[in-house]
Amino acid sequence: MKNKRWIYLAITFAIIVLGLASRKHGDILPEFIAEYSGDTLWAAMVYCGIRFLFPSLSILKTIVISLLFSYCIEISQLYQADWANTVRNTTLGALIFGHGFLWSDMICYTVGVSLSAVIDSGRIIISQKRTP
Repeated sequence: MKNKRWIYLAITFAIIVLGLASRKHGDILPEFIAEYSGDTLWAAMVYCGIRFLFPSLSILKTIVISLLFSYCIEISQLYQADWANTVRNTTLGALIFGHGFLWSDMICYTVGVSLSAVIDSGRIIISQKRTP
């Protein structure tokens, strides 16, 4: 179980690097990828982070928690109080909380969590097949 946790942590950090790179170098990526990869990777990072924190949690529960968390963050962007915008105007605040609500972000979160769960399920199935 401990090794599994560290794999999820390593994947989480790899996704963070990819997400930051997609924002910084979006000008060299195809427009569609540049537009939607950051939010999709953000949700994948949430999924892997939850798997790191709670490795014994079922994949289905992880999906639900990841989507609820991601959707709540997006919905929170509808709240535009001065103090919230001050937090969002920092680099870390923008990366975590975003700036404005977009329906496309909700789709990206769904895709990111779903792809993560499918990949995670495949990894589990493959590792179980190798076990005698």
